[in-house]
Amino acid sequence: MTLFDGIAARIVETPGLSVNVLERTADDPSTPPDRTVVLIHGNASSSLFWQELMEDLPHDLRVIAIDLRGYGGTEHAPIDATRGVRDFSDDVHATLEELGIETAHLVGWSLGAGVVMQYALDHPVLSLTLEAPVSPYGFGGTRRDGTRLTDDDAGTGGGAGNPDFVQRLIDHDTGTDAPNSPRNVFRAHYVAPGYQTEHEDVWVESMLTTSTATGNYPGDAEKTENWPGFAAGKVGVLNTLAPGNYDVSGIVDLPEKFPILWIHGALDPIVSDASLYDLNNLGKLGIVPGWPGDEVAPPQEMVSQMRDVLARYADAGGEVTEIDLPDTGHTPHLERPAEFRHALLEVIGYVGHPHDPAPPTEAIILRSSD
Repeated sequence: MTLFDGIAARIVETPGLSVNVLERTADDPSTPPDRTVVLIHGNASSSLFWQELMEDLPHDLRVIAIDLRGYGGTEHAPIDATRGVRDFSDDVHATLEELGIETAHLVGWSLGAGVVMQYALDHPVLSLTLEAPVSPYGFGGTRRDGTRLTDDDAGTGGGAGNPDFVQRLIDHDTGTDAPNSPRNVFRAHYVAPGYQTEHEDVWVESMLTTSTATGNYPGDAEKTENWPGFAAGKVGVLNTLAPGNYDVSGIVDLPEKFPILWIHGALDPIVSDASLYDLNNLGKLGIVPGWPGDEVAPPQEMVSQMRDVLARYADAGGEVTEIDLPDTGHTPHLERPAEFRHALLEVIGYVGHPHDPAPPTEAIILRSSD
């Protein structure tokens, strides 16, 4: 594990799991909830991905990054996918309880955004920042309104995992010889072309902490007569997001509305209305053979689904800010750190919203004696 200056790791023992967390060594544990930020990483990654942001946030905040089960330094316990992402969100809650944090501002990236949305359905939060979030209706297998395409969620879940990528995780492949090496997946799918960093080795090491043990990544699959021949299983990471297991659109009906920031990249190939990880879209593109057509297996409109749900949240009285970043991929907090940092500080109330339109300029003249 490669830790940046001023960041330390420790294990928090919860009743069900040993959880690894990153903290800034100078942070004050007595910092109140309205100045506490909790960061939850995405799939095939870990808390290491948050370190640049942790370094950049103001020093009077308390900032904590948590490794989900099966990632980073957290215990590799099996995941019951029939509970959606509740195993993950319950682990986060248990960790915060052990740390004495009753509520906080939660930030989730990709899968982590789904986790914090589920957390908000079950526990109080002060705000949510959703970075490149998975759709409120899961990953794959739904129409625009969230209705499921098949009763068994064909084409979603563990069977959609790339076996070559999984093997390269197992082999701890750090090279660039194969398209599915973690390093090349990071370069091609996590960030947009042109992204440069001195920390790529750290991000690759983070990806390689992904547990491929039974019940972790990617998960099992069931046979089906529906195209493409497999359906969601019952254990493992990818099955947590099968639409029959996962639906967090109920945030619209929460009586207490907290502010939500949705920040995403226009060039994101993973979470998109035409995702390169959606089997139905790959079928439509001719990459997966036998696609039965738009009537049976339309690509999932992931971004549009999120926009629809958050629009209803706003209509119900919630405050929603959407930031769509051009020339940005799946990881805005790495690719556009200044914009991400400022937007996060706004939603947690650390800095004020800029006036739009800007107020007129006013000159104030002070005497030298003043």
